[in-house]
Amino acid sequence: MSTILDLFANSPMKPMQTHMQKVQECIDQLPVFLQAVFEKDWDKVESLQKFIRSLENEADELKKQLRLHLPSGLFMPVARTDLLALLASQDKIANKAKDVAGLITGRKMEFPQSIETELKAYLESCIATAHQAGTAIQQLDELLESGFKGREVKIAEEMIERLDELENEADVLQIKLRRKLFDLEADLPPVNVIFMYKVLDWIGDLADVSQQVGARLELLLAR
Repeated sequence: MSTILDLFANSPMKPMQTHMQKVQECIDQLPVFLQAVFEKDWDKVESLQKFIRSLENEADELKKQLRLHLPSGLFMPVARTDLLALLASQDKIANKAKDVAGLITGRKMEFPQSIETELKAYLESCIATAHQAGTAIQQLDELLESGFKGREVKIAEEMIERLDELENEADVLQIKLRRKLFDLEADLPPVNVIFMYKVLDWIGDLADVSQQVGARLELLLAR
């Protein structure tokens, strides 16, 4: 609690940025996790899954503390409800990373070797989208200091535009990957295929929710 209050003393935006940094720590474990899955190193997979879950729990605790201690009368051009909505979007990214790791680990999922390269690239694309959202969130301090006006707003708008581009790139990779998996369906157990599609969807949610973070930030700029 004292840490959260100390952060507020420095800047009302610092706790938001600290939470987003923890979210990024969480999703950054996914490529290592996926590689362990490809190698069928299930002990390492389980260890990384637990680590991802612990990081998500830390992000969740930061979210709870921020909600409890977010001042209701901050003298700034940002509504408390808007910040809470932005926080909720950030938190969904970590939640989805935990879900992906949990599903793959729980079912000991094995992916066809022929799609491993594309799956890795797809995951990295979605993570890059989340990192772009994080970069935009780190701009909150400058936006606040400028009163949400001037050059800082232009920079933030460009970041959000790039975020949309990255999300679109991730969508394209998902479509290609789903088509490739479709071509392999006849040779795979149907239940496995169903869960593979679910994993693809949940990985895609990392990019989709990251884009929502940008949309929330865009609303702050508009108001």
